Amino acid sequence: MAALREIRDRINSIKSTMKITNAMYMISSTKINKAKKSLADNRPYFDASQTVLSKVLQNLPDEFEHPYLDDREFTDASHARRAIICVTADKGLAGSYNHNVIKMTETIMQGCEDPRLYVAGEVGRQYFMHRHVNIDEHFQYTAQDPSIPRARHIAGRMLDLFENGEVDEVYLVYTAMKAGTVYTSDVMQLLPLYRLNKEVVIAQQEKGKYEENFTLEPSPHDLLDIAVPDFLSGYIFSALVQSYCSEHYARMQAMDAANKNGQELIAQLSLQYNRVRQAKITQEITEVAAGEKARKQQLAKKKKKERSLAE
Repeated sequence: MAALREIRDRINSIKSTMKITNAMYMISSTKINKAKKSLADNRPYFDASQTVLSKVLQNLPDEFEHPYLDDREFTDASHARRAIICVTADKGLAGSYNHNVIKMTETIMQGCEDPRLYVAGEVGRQYFMHRHVNIDEHFQYTAQDPSIPRARHIAGRMLDLFENGEVDEVYLVYTAMKAGTVYTSDVMQLLPLYRLNKEVVIAQQEKGKYEENFTLEPSPHDLLDIAVPDFLSGYIFSALVQSYCSEHYARMQAMDAANKNGQELIAQLSLQYNRVRQAKITQEITEVAAGEKARKQQLAKKKKKERSLAE
């Protein structure tokens, strides 16, 4: 009886857990649709800022200098002071989503002597805090609520650090959506612009938008002062939303796998339960039959004894 009760309790426990995983699957599905709409609504602005920046960068005068284009050279790459933005989730139960981003962040941090770490997401904050890694700033609520104002705040913070000479390079580590439900951890160097410049120009060339020559007014310097912050804000916002979508895709996959495993486990336990129950019933029938046989034998002996006495 105890074995049957234990199996039944396990089945009920798994069913209760599956209710939670099913709910988490549905919640993530709803949040993905909301995030995709937000990204689509802001995509025209981001594309326009990318187009403007690409045209400005390609039409800069020779020997033009600007703080955002300052490619600081070092005899040893480890001497570069790096600011690293790590975008994780606020919650776990999302497969390898958080693990991949954190490991990529640690790899970049190992490549320099004194990295400055900026984290979006509670999982990343707790991970580095428990390992006694200094976090310069934690962007609270950003992972679960990506927005243009939050992206502008992060971009402004990084631009201030770079302009003031506190850091030489700025990296963004996030999870990029590739196609459909395919996502992968990615890293982009935001500042200085010499690398990001290549990404912007290639993107515009692929769209066929980059053939004209322009006269930059009032001045290239003033245009970069306006275009770069807007572009970085859009780029960071896009990275935040892609990370947000990737997180929920990863959670949906994890919850779907958990549901399938739960169903398989319930099937196995149900089979085991039925076998134990059948064995118990068989045992009870055998005991009843044996008892009845013993009763009949006892009754036969009693009758035989009575006949012997009568004779």
